[in-house]
Amino acid sequence: MKPDARFMEFELFEKIRDAFCAKHTHVSVGTMMSSPAIHYKGKVFAFFSRRSTMVFKLGKTYPVDALEIEIEEFNPFKNKAPLSGWYEVGFNDHAEWDGLTSKALELMALNPKK
Repeated sequence: MKPDARFMEFELFEKIRDAFCAKHTHVSVGTMMSSPAIHYKGKVFAFFSRRSTMVFKLGKTYPVDALEIEIEEFNPFKNKAPLSGWYEVGFNDHAEWDGLTSKALELMALNPKK
């Protein structure tokens, strides 16, 4: 029997979230738009979307074109523009989720007011 893909994806997100919460001061479990998220000092820097992707706050100027993965602006809305500075990475590139979580945390810690 094949495991449910969404369960596997969420399980990986939980593993990353739990490791970051255990390792980093001020990192905690939270939510973003009713989805499970990772917070730094109460602000979201990564979350698991309803589309079973991970979404990262990397900022408007982050060089996403330099990444050799499939990454796109996060757009959960039908009639609105994408969320500026937020990028979505699917499970096909899940090997990059941990590193992108680290980068999003680093950027949040450097610029906590943005």
